[in-house]
Amino acid sequence: MERQRPYDREKALDAALLLFWERGYHATSLKDLEAALKMKPGSIYAAFTNKETLFSLALKRYFEKNYDEFRAAMEQASSPLGGLADFLRSLGTLQQDNPKCRACMLVKTLLNTTAEETAIASQAGGYLDQMEAEMAAAFQKAIDLGELPQTANPQRLARRFQSDLTSLKIEAYRGVPAADLMNSAEELAQELGSLRQTV
Repeated sequence: MERQRPYDREKALDAALLLFWERGYHATSLKDLEAALKMKPGSIYAAFTNKETLFSLALKRYFEKNYDEFRAAMEQASSPLGGLADFLRSLGTLQQDNPKCRACMLVKTLLNTTAEETAIASQAGGYLDQMEAEMAAAFQKAIDLGELPQTANPQRLARRFQSDLTSLKIEAYRGVPAADLMNSAEELAQELGSLRQTV
């Protein structure tokens, strides 16, 4: 009979995600992880091998949560372009105590990794590429449905859209007034809506 795990792996990974997201890989110590995960050093190493592996798992969890959230939003939207605009608006309504107000964990990871940490940087960059590809697919659908002209470039639009999301998260992270954040999100959403093709 398999011995039951003495810890909740899902809760431990969520705790690690929030801690790494807030402090980054280098600024997070083993003591920090012990407190956040409520685990002893030996248990952390037994469960996750080392700090880098735990960070990698947390980064994967962050990506999957954001990827799933974006896909769900697009599936529920009445139109691709409208869904993309509403996704921008949703970031403008974040409250300061919401973890989503923190700057993108993938971007922060790329900025903070050293030249020797190629695996971590590659993982974060790969996830950003996957997010961009999913966004490009949404723009392509908008083109296919006639919301955007056939001459529109979905990859270029996706890259701009991802940059807009990042800028909103940075504004939220800086603690700009809620009204200003909402206005910024609305302006970006309207800019996106202005691309809609009239028929």
